Amino acid sequence: MVQNYVFMTDSDSDLPLDLKVRYDIPVVYMPYTLEGKEYFDDLGQTLDHKSFFDKMRAGAQPSTSALNEVVYTEYFEPILESGRDLLFVAFSSQLSGTINAIYAAREALKEKYPDRRIVVVDTLSISGPQTLLVLKAHEMYRDGKSIDEVAAWLEENKLRAQAWFTVDDLKYLKRGGRISSTVATIGTVLDLKPIITETLEGKLSSAANVRGRRKALAQLAEKAVEGVEDPAESPAVILHADAEADALKLKDMLAQKLPALECIVANVGPVIGAHCGPGTVAMCFIGKKRPM
Repeated sequence: MVQNYVFMTDSDSDLPLDLKVRYDIPVVYMPYTLEGKEYFDDLGQTLDHKSFFDKMRAGAQPSTSALNEVVYTEYFEPILESGRDLLFVAFSSQLSGTINAIYAAREALKEKYPDRRIVVVDTLSISGPQTLLVLKAHEMYRDGKSIDEVAAWLEENKLRAQAWFTVDDLKYLKRGGRISSTVATIGTVLDLKPIITETLEGKLSSAANVRGRRKALAQLAEKAVEGVEDPAESPAVILHADAEADALKLKDMLAQKLPALECIVANVGPVIGAHCGPGTVAMCFIGKKRPM
């Protein structure tokens, strides 16, 4: 069904490329710099995910930056010019100031196109949970739901989208200022693996520490068991930063505990991966409201 508005999101959702193509979802590509060169996260088309993480393992220190109002205007204006409205599904405002550039572009375009609307939903998510919200909302979009109906569903359900993840090497969290050098050193010596989650405020917070990789993966599976209410409502997403074997282990663990839950295994993108590092594994699902 042809809609009178466009549904768009950003690549910080880590939306798998095959799903972006299948459903023809417009995506704003977020920037990152690697080895002195600027790239845009186009979901692995320009630089594949494995190559990115191989470079990090070899010592490269990628950085990320925010898009400005001008770039968002360039994405948005052709849609309004064509006579359609826009629903933009954005990553968490609590993890970057990027959303302010979106709002600034919206205000500027309102003056030029007073009869058009730009509705922005701050998902308070990033990566896998954002993907799950996008996929469910885009299903409504394809079914002909209005811009207000889809936006209302997102607002009502966004805090049910959960992410629980663990990193393999604490040095990347230390480098990004998430943990101190002392905590990183002690954690490495003791083989402690943090369990990190997205909070009700849309931030990231450590929920626990467990010893060893297998226990960390088991903890991620247990979080899905605790949090999923209806396995048929939405698939789960298991994301990995060049750690497919561990992602598949987690999928097997989950199949034993929640056999009715469909699982998509996908890649962590370079913008998210720049902060968490290779070896990261995340368990993402829509279920109960976030517990913290």
